[in-house]
Amino acid sequence: MSDLDSNKLFKIIGGNIKYYRRLYNLRKNKMTQAQLAELANVSTALIGNIESQKINQGISVYTLWKISEALEIPIEKLFDTTDFSKRSLDS
Repeated sequence: MSDLDSNKLFKIIGGNIKYYRRLYNLRKNKMTQAQLAELANVSTALIGNIESQKINQGISVYTLWKISEALEIPIEKLFDTTDFSKRSLDS
């Protein structure tokens, strides 16, 4: 991870938020981007931008913490660098 730049970091965080929101959908209840945004007290557009991984959207540590709380995961999971293609929502 020595070559981590901001673009790569935003892709990691966005991919993890999307992954754990979908996992939440399977394990608990449906969690839309709008619902996650409301729980984290941010705009739906921010969640969409972060999850899309096409826009390098800055995000505060506080907002990341609120998102992790809403998804009921430790904040460090948002920084997991595991390749998304090797993950399964069934795990």
